[in-house]
Amino acid sequence: SELRVAHRWLRNMLRPQWELQGAVKVTAARGHGACVELDSATEAVVNEGFKMDCISCKTRGEVPATAVVKWSFKASGESNYSDLYIYKNMQGEILDPRFFGRLVWNGNKDTLDLQDGSLYILNVTYNDTGTYECTFERLLIYTKYQHEVNRPKYINLTVVPQYTRGMASILSEVMMYVSIIGLQLWLVVEMIYCYRKISAAGEEALRENEAEYLAIASESKESCAGVQVAE
Repeated sequence: SELRVAHRWLRNMLRPQWELQGAVKVTAARGHGACVELDSATEAVVNEGFKMDCISCKTRGEVPATAVVKWSFKASGESNYSDLYIYKNMQGEILDPRFFGRLVWNGNKDTLDLQDGSLYILNVTYNDTGTYECTFERLLIYTKYQHEVNRPKYINLTVVPQYTRGMASILSEVMMYVSIIGLQLWLVVEMIYCYRKISAAGEEALRENEAEYLAIASESKESCAGVQVAE
């Protein structure tokens, strides 16, 4: 029982975070079943690609809907947003000349009922630093009426020469290894304890069997002696 609990705890503790996020994104990308909103990463590496996650789940999945996703960009030092990208009727269009040829739609495909409006930036530059606004303009289609909902999301992107791990990520990894080592030590101690307990029980059983055998032998000897005297 204790080993099962420990195994369950270890499995939950060590389940890779990327695996969980990947499963969530796949579900959201299909547009069916469960949908979970995730915050996007905010640190991109220059000259590499970067995905800006933008997921907006419907509060009632059974209600049919259509959605348009609009992206805007406010560069670092600027005060106004400029139109960046629009995805409508299963077609995307880049609106900002600074991003021509560098944006790829990474959200839902082959559906008007969008819940994932993510974008992928190719060949990131330092000029891509700034605030990105992703807005879902969703039209919920009920039996007797329609209802429009607008949901904006914001991503403050920083471009760096190389990826730097945050302190939380480092501490999380350290705690993971500490947990692994601690659990392994606990399992070793538990195995030694169980082995000693089983060995002690086995030795006690052998002693009891030996004592019982000697008692039976002694009783048999006395019985034989009694028979000889009687004769």
